[in-house]
Amino acid sequence: MSTERTAPRFTETVALIAGREITMRVRSKAFLISTGVLMLAVLASVLLGGIFGEQGSTTKVAVVSGMGSVVDDAEGLEAVAASDRSEAERMLRAGEVDAIVAPAASDPLGITVIGLDETPETVVDALSVHPAVELLDPAAVPPGLAYLVAFGFGIVFFMSALTFGTTIAQSVVEEKQTRVVEILLSTVSARALLTGKVIGNSVMAFGQILAIAVLAVLGMLLTGQRVLLGGLGASVIWFVVFFAIGFVMLAALFAATAAMVSRAEDIGSVTTPVTMLVMIPYFLVIFFNDDPTVLGIMSYVPFSAPVGMPMRVFLGQAEWWEPIVSLVLLVATTVLAVWVGERIYRNSLLKTGPRVRLAEALQG
Repeated sequence: MSTERTAPRFTETVALIAGREITMRVRSKAFLISTGVLMLAVLASVLLGGIFGEQGSTTKVAVVSGMGSVVDDAEGLEAVAASDRSEAERMLRAGEVDAIVAPAASDPLGITVIGLDETPETVVDALSVHPAVELLDPAAVPPGLAYLVAFGFGIVFFMSALTFGTTIAQSVVEEKQTRVVEILLSTVSARALLTGKVIGNSVMAFGQILAIAVLAVLGMLLTGQRVLLGGLGASVIWFVVFFAIGFVMLAALFAATAAMVSRAEDIGSVTTPVTMLVMIPYFLVIFFNDDPTVLGIMSYVPFSAPVGMPMRVFLGQAEWWEPIVSLVLLVATTVLAVWVGERIYRNSLLKTGPRVRLAEALQG
């Protein structure tokens, strides 16, 4: 009977390393606390925004002698019945209402609006009759909403990619500095080690994004903010797909560049180029979310496509085939980045001392 032990398969090795990465992150108190604080902040901001927005959208108005029907037809006004003008004035002086709507025989419309010490512009605007307005080229999405969505896509991409990319870099240098990597490489290949790290941290990044999305959707549903939810479907799906592939590309580059140094103090110097690839799309989508040219370029550049293309889908600027073409370019770039990253990682991992030069890492 043979007692020869078979080597674990590549997939089994990758699964073990990925599980080890996930376990280490889950057991980290700093990670758990920061994630919890982030989740609470997202939920609190959505809930408070909805509550304050609802409170600020209604103006209380005292109505006299059957003027309630006039106020009821005006958006943003809440009618408070008053038996006569004297009671209405008392309510206004006491701060119970913001204005008074009373009948006026001398006014052609038969209505007068009474304020305390200044003209109640909100009430006047709500009761005013405005002419019909027609736009030759109307904006598909209100500018405020477009900025909000751009900020959301940008901050999620920025925080998740940077947080977990930095985690991968620190893990690589820590294993190299403590020489744990020498023990690992005696049983597994450098390719399996890199693949496991990327997959493990990718799972954690996607889990955090999912938690943010669930809490945000729950908060919007509770506060009745269904307008934003209704128009985000397709763009969010594309964002998840693009982010899944783009994060793998960035994670491989973070791990590869970190393998070129042997001290934690040097991580920042070698990962700066990759960090810039994360920061630039964030600032571009924040400042140029209303510029079709900039968004168009961003949607086809692989490093900014995870933000640029979903934003164009949300704004209705992208044809049906454009996300597919952009995704193909991103996949091709990711394959190339992973191949180059794996080569740098493999050739630099066991070299200690001074920083490994890029040319040397590529040549092996």
